[in-house]
Amino acid sequence: MATSISATGFKGSWGTSVAGEDYTMLAKSVPKHVRVGKPVRAQPMMKNVNEGKGVFAPIVVVTRNLIGKKRFNQLRGKAIALHSQVITEFCKSIGADAKQRQGLIRLAKKNGERLGFLA
Repeated sequence: MATSISATGFKGSWGTSVAGEDYTMLAKSVPKHVRVGKPVRAQPMMKNVNEGKGVFAPIVVVTRNLIGKKRFNQLRGKAIALHSQVITEFCKSIGADAKQRQGLIRLAKKNGERLGFLA
């Protein structure tokens, strides 16, 4: 009994499928080598991923729009540097080592992202 596979469905019986007739016919119809092109990479977006997230994000966005990006980034850099100095002084006062200080600075950055200060 000859069986065939078509786009509309399987034509044949369970016995012919188990016997392997359909498999050999299918194997012959599939090309042995398939060309695969280079993966297409998307261009990286230069947008802030935290835009609009967090409690303080709207205030940060409005302030940036009012004073301009350049001045805003200068102020933000000064605020981050000042906060890092405060963390460093705190670590000195409690006797924390450099690894713990770095961990606190990273934690402050994560918290700032969550609250929307880095929007």
